[in-house]
Amino acid sequence: MIIKAILFDLDGTLRHHLPDSVDVFTNYVVTLGVTVDSAARLRAARWEHYYFANSPELQSDNRTHPEQSMFWLNYSRRRLLALGCTPEQAKSLAPLSSAHMRDSYQPQIWVPAEVPSVLTLLREAGLILGIVSNRNETYEEQIQQMGLREHFHFLLAAGEVNSFKPDAGIFLAALERAGTTAAETIYVGDNYFADVVGAQNAGLRAVLYDPRGLFPEAECAVIRSFEELPALTK
Repeated sequence: MIIKAILFDLDGTLRHHLPDSVDVFTNYVVTLGVTVDSAARLRAARWEHYYFANSPELQSDNRTHPEQSMFWLNYSRRRLLALGCTPEQAKSLAPLSSAHMRDSYQPQIWVPAEVPSVLTLLREAGLILGIVSNRNETYEEQIQQMGLREHFHFLLAAGEVNSFKPDAGIFLAALERAGTTAAETIYVGDNYFADVVGAQNAGLRAVLYDPRGLFPEAECAVIRSFEELPALTK
């Protein structure tokens, strides 16, 4: 089947926050006396992907903690558990770690250097390009600020169609905007639980962007650089 469209995830794929919040959080927790080995770091990074894939826990936390400060406090507790803390440790250290992230974490936006040239190549090849994000609201201005808006035919936020990855609905809505079938469309994202599972459930060809090797078991094409993407369209 000829590929006619490539759709991209936004956060963690086209747009990154540096330094990574998982690393900053974990490094701070270590200063509080928590022992964290490489396996725990990997487990916590994978858990964060799971959590933000519109997981049942995220949905429950959004209902239970509508006030943002309480949501992030509870999120810090969950992060500590993912790092291997006991429930008692997590409850005790969550206020400190949550406050640290709130007051000290000021990441910079980073776009992989090869992204603009690869997007130019793909669009010049006649491919339809779009961004499909689990964000609640439109993000047109943010893409403009990243200098990437001219490359994309459309942007889609989950909140616009009330369907969040990995639900198939958001992918089906994206296909309508692209004017392509699932078999003609590639979806590229960094979150295995949201992007790969969701795209495959909707019949799209999933490509996992995994520069850190978080998901070695992924049953799909995997790239570590966007420069590998054009070859997958042939």
